[in-house]
Amino acid sequence: MRRLAQLAQQPSRRIIGLMSGTSLDGLDVALCRLHGYGPATRLELEHFATVPYSDDVRHRIRQVFAREQVSLEYLTLLNPWLGRLHAGMVLDCLREWQVPPAAVDLLASHGQTVFHAPAHQHQHPDFEGLNATLQLGDADHLAVATGIITLSDFRQKHVAAGGEGAPLAVYGDYLLLSSAAEERLLLNLGGIANFTYLPRAGAAASTAFSTDTGPGNTMLDATVRAHWPHLNYDEDGRLAAAGQAHPALLVALLDHPFFGAELPKTTGPELFGPAYLHAAQTQTNTLALPLPDLLATLVELSAAGVARAAHQAFGPQPALAVYVSGGGAHNPTLLTALQRHLPACCFASTATLGVLPDAKEAILFALLANETVAGQPLSLGAGRQRIPAVRLGKISLPD
Repeated sequence: MRRLAQLAQQPSRRIIGLMSGTSLDGLDVALCRLHGYGPATRLELEHFATVPYSDDVRHRIRQVFAREQVSLEYLTLLNPWLGRLHAGMVLDCLREWQVPPAAVDLLASHGQTVFHAPAHQHQHPDFEGLNATLQLGDADHLAVATGIITLSDFRQKHVAAGGEGAPLAVYGDYLLLSSAAEERLLLNLGGIANFTYLPRAGAAASTAFSTDTGPGNTMLDATVRAHWPHLNYDEDGRLAAAGQAHPALLVALLDHPFFGAELPKTTGPELFGPAYLHAAQTQTNTLALPLPDLLATLVELSAAGVARAAHQAFGPQPALAVYVSGGGAHNPTLLTALQRHLPACCFASTATLGVLPDAKEAILFALLANETVAGQPLSLGAGRQRIPAVRLGKISLPD
């Protein structure tokens, strides 16, 4: 614990942020130098890499990913296996960057989400009102294998304090990307789409909030894999761009209580998965819809989900500066649909703010680790996502 006290007193800390999202494309590894804490935080991204998952790794995760019934033995074994896998990936990156592990102060691991169960979504009678979420990749294995103090389970404290465990982006976004010049919407197009609203700097922190909006890439990627197993996603949205959205199917997909639920809210591929799509296609007699048309419809669904949440929060014609990150930031077809649904908004990449769009989520967990060790407890968010001031993250020591 003496080492933690020393870290808290340092003017800066070198922290690796790790993120593996629902797209299962790989592990994002961001080596950051963080100066100070709280609103005075300054962050330098020293190195970044996405270490791709092999087909075998994706196959193993999908054995338990977003499934109601799994082998308990398999789940138990996968947890330390992923921890060791991620540790090896971190060490490989450090060797490539010529940075010794001893030169890194902290490791911030999001882990691999395998099931997300907010109370409004699972509706399990034995656990009424209980929020829960599960990430794998045992942090003790990460700490021991790398020799680096590791923080993990960030979502668990959020749940314990009364939140839903997601999205957590509001904390890092507020500290790093608030601006006196403009109101901002930080839109992350991951497997699930979410945005953070940031008021102008100087406004009450309580007005900043994050919310999920619905599917981002998760249904698009799953649909591509189901039709063409040799592909993991629709590169550059080319297949979707060649299709036409099916109006009746889109209406059926949007006819779900989630899209009208009060903000902020959270969800996952447990809801927006194959069963949800199949039910809508059955209802609209579109099971034989050509793949390009199906993907074009799902692009419209993702864009419409973002737009509906924006309309709920900011009125019928929101005119905000929107900065995009996540895998969907590389999909021009999706970005075009978003601009069409939110014509008064100005869209740009988070790269224009000095934050690589692919690295943003890993960076955010490095920020959370910095606050947990050196900062003050944060209280941000709104509605049922607003929680008391708590430190997020559990600490695993390497020895």
